[in-house]
Amino acid sequence: MTSYADFSDRIRAASAAGAPLRLRGGGTKDWYGQALDGELLDTRANSGVISYEPTELVITARCGTPLAEIETLLAQHHQMLAFEPPRFGPESTIGGVVATALSGPRRASAGAVRDFVLGAVLMDGRGEVLRFGGQVMKNVAGYDVSRLLAGSLGTLGLILEVSLKVLPLPLREASLRFEMSEIDALAHLNEWAGQPLPISASCWHRGVLTLRLSGADAAVQAAQRRLGGQPLAEADAANFWAALRDQTHAYFSGGSVWRMSVPSHASAIILRGEQLIEWGGSQRWLKVDDADAESIRRTVAASGGHASLFRGGDKSVGVFHPLAPAVAKIQERLKQSFDPAGIFNPGRMYANQSR
Repeated sequence: MTSYADFSDRIRAASAAGAPLRLRGGGTKDWYGQALDGELLDTRANSGVISYEPTELVITARCGTPLAEIETLLAQHHQMLAFEPPRFGPESTIGGVVATALSGPRRASAGAVRDFVLGAVLMDGRGEVLRFGGQVMKNVAGYDVSRLLAGSLGTLGLILEVSLKVLPLPLREASLRFEMSEIDALAHLNEWAGQPLPISASCWHRGVLTLRLSGADAAVQAAQRRLGGQPLAEADAANFWAALRDQTHAYFSGGSVWRMSVPSHASAIILRGEQLIEWGGSQRWLKVDDADAESIRRTVAASGGHASLFRGGDKSVGVFHPLAPAVAKIQERLKQSFDPAGIFNPGRMYANQSR
């Protein structure tokens, strides 16, 4: 296992030389974000679960620990990472899960990656080890900083360790399907969101709305009777939600895929291309052969949201939605504070990000 001293020596040397480093675990999400830059710093040797307390619902692991290893361990105790991180391959690591902050179908009901980050150990651009947060929810020292690492794409520093809150697996799950238009699906999803229904995931695509119910047996059965719909066989439902979570669903193959985040109550967004709607209407995917980025972002902004070029396409338009000047200034100051030499994954989030 690579020691923290080895990482520190490497980072100090890079900072002194002004040489960028590309922080990477399994490389399963190399396609995400702007172009890669810098000499590879492989984190996979820094692997292993440090502690796991099933009764306390918390696990702490080193950044290079495979996601599959963690999920296998949790499943043995009937627990899970409730935000359902996409498993883009067996090489996926927990450090990459936090750095990209991508969540799966359960995100709307359970919360995002950052909601489950209790603490983290970070190595900054000076090669120093910084500790934030802890291993329990009541430990709030540095809490916001540890959450800040979620979605930072390694631009603030090397995540050495992370502590995550875990949750019990649902006692029962069932999935239902309804044939309906996009407008009707959005109306129903917003209506159901205000009711005590155990909806843990939703997906509308090509005139079909699919719901997943999770919880106690009585609650799931009562919701099934109330909602109606066509029940899915257990195996078919498991395959469907896994394909959606891991983006092996046929929708995600070919073309440019845009990710649109909008208020769940936003009306149907009229754009050329094929859409898929998740998270009760708040996450909407758009697949197009080619796209006018400015038009897409203008339309989505008018609905109160923002749009990112998720897969494929011309990254010169900027993968992530442009930041407001004030927010961009805050991000620049954070980057300067943690990484004064600008060596960590430069330009990974924004092409004009200063080194």
